[in-house]
Amino acid sequence: MPVATLLPFTATPNRKSAGPTSFRLTEKFILLLVFSAFITLCFGAIFFLPDSSKLLSGVFFHSPAVETNTRTGPDSGDSGSAGNDERVLAKIRKDHEKALLEAKDTLQKRPEELNQEIMNDKAKVAKDSMDQDGKDANNLPVVQYQRPPGATGHEPLDPETRDRRTKIKEMMKHAWDSYRRYAWGSNELRPVSKQGHSSNLFGSIKGATIVDALDTLYIMEMFEEFDAATDWVDKNLDFKVNAEVSVFEVNIRFVGGLLSAYYLSGKEVFRRKAVELGEKLLPAFKTPTGIPWALLNLKSGIGRNWPWASGGSSILAEYGTLHLEFMHLSKLSGNPEFAQKVMNIRKVLNRLDKPQGLYPNYLNPNSGQWGQHHVSVGGLGDSFYEYLLKAWLMSDKSDEEGKKMYYDALQAIETNLMRKSSSGLTYIAEWKGGLLEHKMGHLTCFAGGMIALGADGAPSDKTGHQMELAAEIARTCHESYSRTALKLGPEAFRFDGGVEAIATRQNEKYFILRPEVIETYMYMWRFTHDPKYREWGWEAVQALEQHCKVEGGYSGIRDVYASTPNHDDVQQSFYLAETLKYLYLLFSDDDHLPFDHWVFNTEAHPLPVIKKDRTDPDRPNEVE
Repeated sequence: MPVATLLPFTATPNRKSAGPTSFRLTEKFILLLVFSAFITLCFGAIFFLPDSSKLLSGVFFHSPAVETNTRTGPDSGDSGSAGNDERVLAKIRKDHEKALLEAKDTLQKRPEELNQEIMNDKAKVAKDSMDQDGKDANNLPVVQYQRPPGATGHEPLDPETRDRRTKIKEMMKHAWDSYRRYAWGSNELRPVSKQGHSSNLFGSIKGATIVDALDTLYIMEMFEEFDAATDWVDKNLDFKVNAEVSVFEVNIRFVGGLLSAYYLSGKEVFRRKAVELGEKLLPAFKTPTGIPWALLNLKSGIGRNWPWASGGSSILAEYGTLHLEFMHLSKLSGNPEFAQKVMNIRKVLNRLDKPQGLYPNYLNPNSGQWGQHHVSVGGLGDSFYEYLLKAWLMSDKSDEEGKKMYYDALQAIETNLMRKSSSGLTYIAEWKGGLLEHKMGHLTCFAGGMIALGADGAPSDKTGHQMELAAEIARTCHESYSRTALKLGPEAFRFDGGVEAIATRQNEKYFILRPEVIETYMYMWRFTHDPKYREWGWEAVQALEQHCKVEGGYSGIRDVYASTPNHDDVQQSFYLAETLKYLYLLFSDDDHLPFDHWVFNTEAHPLPVIKKDRTDPDRPNEVE
């Protein structure tokens, strides 16, 4: 027994303890002997019991594995207790060494490896808990998640490129932090007045900026911000609303954003929310032709078209920009209805005669006939053509129907709409009943990137020609920027009355942080590595920082030809989803979201290529 424990009995008591009741020295000695005998009896009982080592191991180690392995069966006898003791001690040492090795191995793993192990464990738990139909608690099929390559990238080796990429990440942080501080949960931010902003496009659904920015945050490795956004989606994103929404806008921003976040991170909450919203949008297709309504009440399922649309028609760019998301919804939900709905749209279009091979912007969902013969590769038409090409690419180039429709449409566009100005600028005009309007919208500037993306799949004698067209359109759109006072492009620009690539009407001079010109720069850089595209992108960065950045975020501008900016006080959600993402990728290596594994929806949300099993044509495609 340690000396310290004897002190209370051997030390001379102080004055405060002296008195009639104090122990004398002889009594203390007797008490000490009694106490020592008691301790000896206790320990002796333990050691001389038949299973003393098992009792000690249970008391001191509390090891479930040991307790299980040291239970004796009905045939066990005392004669084997010594052997059992040795086995128990060996088992304890072995378990201890194994635990130390596992801990050391875990500490040496990279964070992404640990995250992947966690995801695999979660998938296993989900698989173990599924019901007899192979569905999880949310009635979704269990999907073995596998992240496609290039979800995050490496730092560029070139110092200047690395610094520029870092700058764009700082811009994203300023835009996000401002939204989070002043408008958290609202659809968008008013950066000048520092408050939330809501558009009627989303009805009473909230959080458009959060959902739109999810993949950008992940791609830029802003994981703390991504986790905060994920938590908001899990707890607050609600589609059970009695409100009318734009089917097109909700699909490309919310469904596309959720799908992309799922494929990048593997978090089930995004798959669940995407499928839930997709199911809410299905009633929009309840028309005589299956061409969906533009507007839908999510609670009642009642749809209608925009009052201003020609003859109550649906819009080409709206009903034609559902394909990518709905194919993935079928893949992730096990419900073929999503894919059937968008494939039916093609059947309707293929039955119709196309004037000059062109697709008019208006189609009546009741009669299945074209409305007003107005054709545009900009607003009202743009992303329909984009989705034909990307449907083929996303199918691992197995969707031959989508491919043919795209290249036929592109040939008709080149023949009927593409023109050159007197100074040699190539532009894409608009077609109204056979007459050309020599105007090109900022939205149309995406076409340079689209044509470059599709050039490789064109007939070999047309690949070079299409790349030349893409480069010419990129140059024209750059000119629309460089010819303004603020070096930011107008909403639309014209080629008539002696002007070229300049907006002539006041309602066309605004800039709302649109991404289409930057998008084309990014594609052209990937395919050519011509440094001018990065220089043009950097010019846009400098203009955004100088004229659009305010204390509370980034704002659009009412007139890009004015010497000083007049802010419109809206930070559009697509600024975070598209403009900043395309800028970041422009200054990233090509293996960051590589095009052979990812396809971007029209809101710049990357979706994986659905890889075709070449060995078994009857086997469904798999997402890589």
